[in-house]
Amino acid sequence: MVEDLVVAVAAVGSAGVVYLAAAARVVKQYERGVLFRLGRVAGEVRSPGLTLIIPFVDRLRKINMQIVTMPIPAQEGITRDNVTVRVDAVVYFRVVDAASALVKVEDYKFAVSQMAQTSLRSIIGKSDLDDLLSNREQLNQGLELMIDSPAVGWGIQVDRVEIKDVSLPDTMKRSMARQAEADRERRARIINADAELQASKKLAEAAQQMADTPTALQLRLLQTVMAVAAEKNSTLVLPIPVELLHFLERGAQQPAPDGEARPPADRRSLDTGTGRRDEDTGTPAQAPAPEPGHTTTGTGTPAQAPAPEPGDGTTGTGTGTSTREPAPGPERM
Repeated sequence: MVEDLVVAVAAVGSAGVVYLAAAARVVKQYERGVLFRLGRVAGEVRSPGLTLIIPFVDRLRKINMQIVTMPIPAQEGITRDNVTVRVDAVVYFRVVDAASALVKVEDYKFAVSQMAQTSLRSIIGKSDLDDLLSNREQLNQGLELMIDSPAVGWGIQVDRVEIKDVSLPDTMKRSMARQAEADRERRARIINADAELQASKKLAEAAQQMADTPTALQLRLLQTVMAVAAEKNSTLVLPIPVELLHFLERGAQQPAPDGEARPPADRRSLDTGTGRRDEDTGTPAQAPAPEPGHTTTGTGTPAQAPAPEPGDGTTGTGTGTSTREPAPGPERM
């Protein structure tokens, strides 16, 4: 009798262990459990932890509540400005209502993928090429709204949508490269022209300043000669400007004594103190032949007139370059 009781208790215990093993379910922290009893949703969504179900009657479905990263296959389309492009993106979403994600849609991941592809094609057709390349943030927001609108009824929330890459045809890439190069060249020319304009204004001011002070022109010439001579790899040809000759002419002229008239300067030649030089050709000019009765000197210094003899008349005075012999006076009777 006792043996039969022990066997019965052991059988009941074994049955209980088997029942508990069949009824016990573990829901992880990132999951939620939806219980179907005889095909109908029963009770609330099971929270993480240990939960029990009725074996062969209840069926527990676990739904991942983590954020899902789903790449959208590259979609080829024509933009609003008739450019063929291939665009791929990525969508981030998560399940917020586990029961709706199981009941209202057959496969919520496949549904989100198809909705993302169709929305991406629609965005491509509504946008220009420049918007796809430079204004992606606004396109991402529009794409997110298009995907999130139907996904809300499925118990899914779209967190973010990002356009990853925009593939262009090779011809379009070359055209854009030429356009960018032409734009950079245009800006370079504008900057160069602006620099030339500013430099010309400064040069005009410098030329006006040098015209007021001719000595500054000579100093500038000497600075240029020093800058060129510093290289020591070229032959320097130094021209003598006409302004330098005028400067020397003004320096060579000496003030005349009081009471004597200054002879008019020869407009065709320049006396430098050692000879006469023609301004046009730069060669020494031929001095005119002296008249009879005149005495000339080659150094440009005044010649001493001879002492007048007794009984002579008046003696003429020159400008310091020649003396004329006095005419014979009438004989005395």
